[in-house]
Amino acid sequence: MSRNTVRGTVKVADGRYKPNGPFSVIYPNTAIRNEEGVLLGVTNPRDMTYIHSYGGEAPFFEGLGQGKLLGTRCDNSDCAAQGSVFVPFRIHCPDCLKKNTIVDITEIAKTTAHVHTFMITERTGAFNTLPKPIRFVNVEFEGICTILMGSLAVGEPKIGMKVVPIFRTNDPTYTILDLFWVPVGTDEAELPEGFTFG
Repeated sequence: MSRNTVRGTVKVADGRYKPNGPFSVIYPNTAIRNEEGVLLGVTNPRDMTYIHSYGGEAPFFEGLGQGKLLGTRCDNSDCAAQGSVFVPFRIHCPDCLKKNTIVDITEIAKTTAHVHTFMITERTGAFNTLPKPIRFVNVEFEGICTILMGSLAVGEPKIGMKVVPIFRTNDPTYTILDLFWVPVGTDEAELPEGFTFG
């Protein structure tokens, strides 16, 4: 299927999703033959589009495309977790269940982020699109009570290594793949295409 195939769009009107246009694209099966030309099977292409709602987490994913890392903070004075900042983004406090306040932690990430733990793998799942080997890192921040899992785009991870976030600000996907990490001191020329320091 060509990347230029016209695809459907989704808008919101009156609080409801309004799909418009083609989402299922029909394209032919292709014969699978052995060296002698004997038919052994056929490809059976699939094309599905899911509408995945971010709901209250939408600001987090939109922020990544704008070069911002957002977290949330519990501001409930009656909660034992008052003042706790959560990344990944949590809509509600896990202790008191009150709605959290959105806070920008980009500068905290740029100045205090370091690798808490890491894992290097050649294989992660059927649809993984990250270049291999994949360097998964758990990133810890000063003053943040949670740890964020991500991927190191440049270099080799080490526990305690200081890292900074990079963002896909050019043509963002609005997924977690708009956020990667690089060691402090990485030159902008080393960043993956489409990524900036924010």
